[in-house]
Amino acid sequence: MRRRTGAAVAAVLAPILLLVACTAAVPIKSILDNPREYADHTVTVQGKVTDVFSLVFVKWFTLNDGTASINVVTTRPLPAKGEQIRVTGTVKQAFSIGDEVLTVIVEKTPPPSSPPGSSPAS
Repeated sequence: MRRRTGAAVAAVLAPILLLVACTAAVPIKSILDNPREYADHTVTVQGKVTDVFSLVFVKWFTLNDGTASINVVTTRPLPAKGEQIRVTGTVKQAFSIGDEVLTVIVEKTPPPSSPPGSSPAS
C-alpha cells in the first residue's frame, strides 16, 4: 500500500515540478555571463524596467533583476519605467564590437486577443 501511495504522490508532483521549473525566471547575470549557453534559447526573466526606448522601427526596454540589466526588444507597447514585469523571449547576440557584445532578449509576441469588452465571434 505504501508503494502505491508513493507512486501516486510522485505522479501528481512530477508535472507540477516540471511546470514550475519551466517557468522559473533565469537570473540576467547568468545570461550575460554565459551568452553562448543561452543564445537562441527561450528564457523567462523578471525585474524592474529601468529605461524605455522607441525608434522608428524598433522598441526596447532595459530590465534589471538585481543581478544585472539586459535590453528586451519588443513589438508590444512599451512598459512604464519602474514597472515590475516578467518577460519570455529568445536570447540573441545583436552585435559585437571588439570585446563588447550586445546580448538582448527578443520578446515573444503573444497571440492576438480580443479588445476588452468584445466577445469572440460565433
